[in-house]
Amino acid sequence: MKLVVQEFLTLDGVSQGPGAPDEDTSDGFTQGGWFVPYLEEEFERLAGAWLGEADALLFGRRTYQNFARDWPKMTDHPAAAIMNGLPKYVASHSLTTAGWNPTTILSGDVPAQVAELKRQPGRELQIHGSARLAQSLLAAGLVDTLRLAIAPVVVGRGRRLFPDGGAPAGLRLVGQQTTPGGLSVHTFESTGLPEYGTYGAGA
Repeated sequence: MKLVVQEFLTLDGVSQGPGAPDEDTSDGFTQGGWFVPYLEEEFERLAGAWLGEADALLFGRRTYQNFARDWPKMTDHPAAAIMNGLPKYVASHSLTTAGWNPTTILSGDVPAQVAELKRQPGRELQIHGSARLAQSLLAAGLVDTLRLAIAPVVVGRGRRLFPDGGAPAGLRLVGQQTTPGGLSVHTFESTGLPEYGTYGAGA
C-alpha cells in the first residue's frame, strides 16, 4: 500500500484544530474551527473520492479518539460506511483498547510497523490529520504522497505540519486545483531528499 498523508492547513502552515474551536486546545490554541468556513459541496466530493482510494486508515491517538467518538454516530453521512468499515490502525503508547472496530493499536516501533503495513497488498493507507504522526513518518521516509488542502486564512500560531527543525524532504507537485470555497488543493509525491543548487552568473 502507498502511505498517503491528507492534511488541512492554514496559509501559515498550521494544521491544529481545523474542525471546531474545542477540537484541539493544547498549548493554549484558541483559533480552532478555521477550516469549516471553506467546506462546500465540491470539496466534499473531492474528499469522498480520496477516501474511495483507501484500503486502510492510520491515525494518531488524539485524531483517532475524535473520529471514534463522532463517525459511528454519523450514519447519514455519505462517507460513514467507508470510514466505519475500513481497517483502522492507531499509533499510541497509552491506548490499551480501541472500540471503533475494526481497529489495531500500534505501539513500540511504529515506523517499523507502518513499513510492514505498506508491504501488504492494497491501494492507499491514509493518514487523516494526525500531524505529529505524519511528521514522524515523513522523517522516516515512509510517506509516498501528501494531499494538502490549504485554506486562505492566517491564524498566527498553532502546531504546524512542517515545524522548524523538521526533517528535509523533496516533493514533486502532481496535482493542483482550487474549490469555489477558496481552498487550494495540492498533491505531492515524495522524491527523497531535497535537491540544492546555486543561483547566479555562471551557475
